[in-house]
Amino acid sequence: MNAPLYQTVIDTILDRIASGALPPGAMLPSEMQLAKELGVAQGTARKAVMALESRGIVTRTQGRGSFVTLRTPEDALFSFFRLRRADGTLEPPQLVSETVVRRPALAHERAELHGAPEDVLDIRRIRQLGTDTRAVEHSRISATMFPGLEARNPLPNTLYVLYQQAYSIIVLNVNDRLSAEAASTDVAQALDMPPGTPVLHIERQTYDALDRLVELRDVWCRTERHRYFAYQP
Repeated sequence: MNAPLYQTVIDTILDRIASGALPPGAMLPSEMQLAKELGVAQGTARKAVMALESRGIVTRTQGRGSFVTLRTPEDALFSFFRLRRADGTLEPPQLVSETVVRRPALAHERAELHGAPEDVLDIRRIRQLGTDTRAVEHSRISATMFPGLEARNPLPNTLYVLYQQAYSIIVLNVNDRLSAEAASTDVAQALDMPPGTPVLHIERQTYDALDRLVELRDVWCRTERHRYFAYQP
């Protein structure tokens, strides 16, 4: 069965985003230009752009046009950093320490990450909220999709903005799975607590605008003064 015409327009725009021809913040061709270029009606082009807007891939501005979504450090933090004080107040995390290592991908990483990478970049960070060490982060990303990232030192506070600005990979969605665990020796040492102390474990799958799984992330958190908010208060 042939795909509807508006899907052809969507696929064309997504291909251009993926190739970097339409980087984050770039203006899309007008609906009239898209219609002429792709041989479809202007209403079909409009339907495609509206569908991309509903998915958060495109932002439309009245009187200016449509743009590829551009995330700022502030909205990336607000949207995807979900540890808050009990009253919902966001405390921006601060970096305590960081290591980035390139290594062969484990079998499950190769199976899950887009492109089945042979190598991954293993990013380990300890984060401080307020005056206390509150979180240990462990991210794995494809070395093929993020070439040269290991040479960037230090990495910025919000990795998702770096993914966008340096690699045209726009993070739109995350799936988080939560569990309570006893802190391992390494996690306990990083969080300055006795081994076996209960911690919140967040297992995250990170998806980009093309619905590719681009990052696997584990986070272990102290929760005496912070909570995980599944919604934005």
